[in-house]
Formats: sequence, C-alpha cells, structure tokens
Amino acid sequence: MAEKNLVNTIHDTLWDEMKADDRVLILGEDVGARGGVFRVTADFMQEFGEQRVIDTPLAESSIVGVAIGMALHGLLPVAEIQFADFIHPAFDQIVSEAARIRYRSNGDFGVPMVIRAPWGGGVHGALYHSQSIEAFYGHVPGLKVVLPSTPYDVKGMLRAAIRDPDPVLFLEHKKTYRLIKGEVPDEEYEVPIGPADVKREGNDLTCIAYGLMLHQSLEAAAKLEEEEGVSVEVVDVRTIAPLDKQTILDSVKKTGKAMVVSEDNRTYGVGAEIIATIAEETMFDLDGPLVRIGGPDIPAMPFAGPLEHFYMPDVEKIHAAMKDLAAF
Repeated sequence: MAEKNLVNTIHDTLWDEMKADDRVLILGEDVGARGGVFRVTADFMQEFGEQRVIDTPLAESSIVGVAIGMALHGLLPVAEIQFADFIHPAFDQIVSEAARIRYRSNGDFGVPMVIRAPWGGGVHGALYHSQSIEAFYGHVPGLKVVLPSTPYDVKGMLRAAIRDPDPVLFLEHKKTYRLIKGEVPDEEYEVPIGPADVKREGNDLTCIAYGLMLHQSLEAAAKLEEEEGVSVEVVDVRTIAPLDKQTILDSVKKTGKAMVVSEDNRTYGVGAEIIATIAEETMFDLDGPLVRIGGPDIPAMPFAGPLEHFYMPDVEKIHAAMKDLAAF
C-alpha cells in the first residue's frame, strides 16, 4: 500500500497501463512536453515518445474524433480534455459517433476509448473552469460515465475504463486532485464500472453523492452523528451511466429517508434522476420527504469567493439538510 492523491494515482495507473500494453496511448492539449496542466502526464513523452503521447491542437472535436478513429483501428486511446468545460465542441463526436457506433453497426464495431476530463468547482475557476457536465452525457445510451472520488477507486476504475470495449467518459473532480489522499494497493486490480459503493454505513437516513460532494457529505454525516447521534449512510454513486439503482434502493429501504447531493445546477440534474428512481421504487418505504441539494440555476459559477461559496453546497449546508430530514 502507498498513500497517494488523485493526481499521483492517475499518473501511475496510466503509466502502468502504457507499459503493459503498446496499444494504449494518450492524446490531448499539452499532455506531452508540459505533462498536462495538472501534471498528470509528467515525463510520459520522455518515456513513451511522441507517437504514443500526442500533443494536439486546441480542437476538442478533433481530439475526440481522432481517438474514435484510433479505437476503431485497434488502439486504446486515452483522450484528455484539458477542462470539462471545453468538451462541448466534441459533443457531436461523443454522442452521435462514439456512443452509437456499436448499436448502428449491429455489434460489429466497438469504440474502446477513454475521455478524461477534470470537472467541478470550488477552485475559483469561474465560468469556463468550474462546470459540471455529467448530466449531459449521462443521458446518452452507449456511453459510460464514471466519477470516482477516492484514489483507490480512481486506480481501479481507470484501469477498467481503459480495458472496456466501449467508450467511457472518466470525470475527475479537480478540487479533489491533491486534496484527497488514500491508500492504493501496488498490485493490479480493477473496480468494475457500474456498482455504487457504501462509503459509510448508517441506519437513520441515506445520503447519495459523488465527486467532491461525497467527501463533504461524509464530513457532514460524521458531524451529525457526533452532535445528534444520527446515523447517516453515505452511498458513493461512482458511476452515473449505468446507474446502480439496486444499491441505492437497498440503502433507502433500510433507512427510510433519502437525500442526494451534487454541485451541478439542481434542475434536470443527476439528483433528479436518482430521486425519481427512489420515488418510483420505494415510495411506501419512506418516512420523510425526498431531498435534493444542488447548485442554483444560474448560468455559471461566479469567480468572486463569496458568490462561489453561495453557489457550492458545502459541509454546513449538507449538515443542515441532514439534520432537518432526520428530524422529520
């Protein structure tokens, strides 16, 4: 075991996969000589060369389009989008091409590619470096969307994503990159894409979260138990497409109360889908209202510190919502 943050974990996992399989390659803006803006691919070009670590033009539709072509011809590309906010020019390539090729070819062709993208706010990134994009892409059948939030899960799910026969959008919350640390086994392992994980056992209510909000929820749950004796079960979604409904529903049936926390705009978000699923499947098991916590419905996350704080859910806001729900 070694303690690592998310950046170190992603770096080492990509390095190991490229060492193990010559078909794995990396492409994206500044991933080569600079090693990426977050230094995830530092020293990769020196080790693996320019044929496998490719600095691309600033053209996201080209990055994804080229990666699709590579995947169709037997390679295993890992395409980096420098910030998730910049992925939108590639929307058509991802949604109309990568996600649908297996279906429209009647299974004759797959697209074994990974698209890595740092997402989320809380870093004073303002309009173009703070967006949450998961709901757009979670809506698309044929595309897997994963959001691991711990170093252990990052290593296992990135390896699983690279080896998956279909396209995977691998989202990494940028504020967790160096903030969150954890033990990571040295040996090779995979964490399957799909299953959620109960990160904290509890009996009084269920809190479902992912990304930075997972860690905020875990802290809020610990605080509430210390203060009030309320036992909160925290479920880490990890994958929103496919969504592990069973783990969520089993937890809600056990506790009788449920809340979902995400930082994306609250309306039409991932939280709404999870809440709808709970309402459909566990209505008569509930002992309180279903609660959604999310960002306000404004066009973008502000730059100013006080306004960004207003936008972002945090431990205090989550703790208050948990306390209210537990008292219902």
